[in-house]
Amino acid sequence: MTDAAIDQALAGVHQRFTDGNPASRRQFDEQTRYMPGANTRSVLFYAPFPLTIAKGEGAALWDADGHRYADFIAEYTAGVYGHSAPEIREAVIEAMQSGINLTGHNLLEGRLAKTICERFPQIEQLRFTNSGTEANLMALTAALHFTGRRKIVVFSGGYHGGVLGFGDKPSPTTVPFDFLVLPYNDAQRASEEIARHGPEIAAILVEPMQGASGCIPGRLDFLQALRNGATRVGALLVFDEVMTSRLAPHGLANKLGIKSDLTTLGKYIGGGMSFGAFGGRADVMALFDPRTGPLAHSGTFNNNVMTMAAGYAGLTKLFTPEAAGVLAERGEAMRERLNALCAKEGVAMQFTGVGSLMNAHFVGGEVRQVDDLAAVDGRLRQLLFFHLLSQGIYTSPRGFVVLSLPLSDADIDGYVAAIGSFIGEYRALMPGAK
Repeated sequence: MTDAAIDQALAGVHQRFTDGNPASRRQFDEQTRYMPGANTRSVLFYAPFPLTIAKGEGAALWDADGHRYADFIAEYTAGVYGHSAPEIREAVIEAMQSGINLTGHNLLEGRLAKTICERFPQIEQLRFTNSGTEANLMALTAALHFTGRRKIVVFSGGYHGGVLGFGDKPSPTTVPFDFLVLPYNDAQRASEEIARHGPEIAAILVEPMQGASGCIPGRLDFLQALRNGATRVGALLVFDEVMTSRLAPHGLANKLGIKSDLTTLGKYIGGGMSFGAFGGRADVMALFDPRTGPLAHSGTFNNNVMTMAAGYAGLTKLFTPEAAGVLAERGEAMRERLNALCAKEGVAMQFTGVGSLMNAHFVGGEVRQVDDLAAVDGRLRQLLFFHLLSQGIYTSPRGFVVLSLPLSDADIDGYVAAIGSFIGEYRALMPGAK
C-alpha cells in the first residue's frame, strides 16, 4: 500500500463521480452564491461536491441526475420510517386541517408526551424542543440550576448537537460551559475524576453508544461507574439517547439496566419533523413548571401540531416497541455478516455498533474509544463512500450505516455484496490485507 496508489484511486473515483453527476454539480455551483459552500448543514458536504437529492420514496432516494440509491443513512437516524410512510403523511395532513400555528396548548402534545413517558420509563415528565441539540442544552441547564454547580463531565468523541461536540477538548463551536473532558469507556479514570471533582460536578453527559465518532458502544462497567459516581457526589446523570433510543424497544439505557436522572431524545421520534425532548425525574423537571418553577423554557415551535401528530403516529402505528426490537435484530444480523466477511477476506476492516446503527472502520482490534480510530486513513473512507454510490447505495462519507423500516432483505444483501466487491477492488490498498 502506498500513498500515491490511494491518491490515484481516489482521483479516479472523484472524476467518475463528477462526470456522472452534472446536475448535482450545477446545483452546487449555483448555490454557492447564496450559502457558504452551498451548505447549511456541514455533515452533508463532501468533496468534490455533494449529491443533490431530488426525491425519496420508501427506502429509496433519487438524485438530481436521476440515479436511484438504496438509503442506508436515513437522515442520520431520524428517518426510521423511510420517506413516504402513509401513516405519517395522513397524520400531518389531518393535523394541518385544524390549523397550523394555534398559539396555545393543543390537543396533540399531551398524547405524545404520555406515549413517550410510557415508552421510556426513566422519563417521568418531559418538555419538547425542536432538536436534540436544544434538548441537551436544556437538560444541562436544568442540572446546573438543580445542583447549584457549574462543571459538566463529558467524553472525548462525544457529540450532543451542533454546539456540543468534543474531541480531547470542546470544538470551536461548542458553548462555553465548564466542561471536564474524559476518555470514553475508561471506568477507572471516570470514577477517579468524578470523585476528585465531585463537589463541582452538576452533570455527567454521555451517550450509551457514541454515534458520530463511530458507533462505539459504551461498556456496561463504564456506564455503571458513571451512574455510581453521579449518585455518590450528588450530580445528575444525563443520557443522550437522541440516537440510541431506537436501538431497543425501550431505549438502549433501559436495555442495559441503567437509569439516568435525565434523558434527551430527538431524531425519529418526531416522525421526520423537527423534534427534540428532554425529561426524567419529576423533581428536576419541576424547575420548568410555570406555576412554581424558576426556569422559563420557550420555543415557538416546541408543540407545533405537525411534529406532535407525526411523532404520535410513528410511535404508535409504525415504530412500536416490537418493531424497534425487530429492526435491532436485523441490524445485529447484518453487522455479524459484515464482520464475518471482513474476517474471511483477511483485511483490517470492521463494523462496530449496536442494533440498527453501525459504522465501518479500517482498523483491526477492539474499538473502545475514538483514539482507537486515530490510525484510520480517511481516504479509505472516501473510497468506500464513492464505491457504495457506484453500487446504488447512499450512505455516509464517514462509514455510518443506518437501517430504516422500509429497507428490504434484498437491500441488505446488496450492501453486504457491495462491501465484498469493495474489498475485491481495493484489497491492495487496505491495511492488514493478505
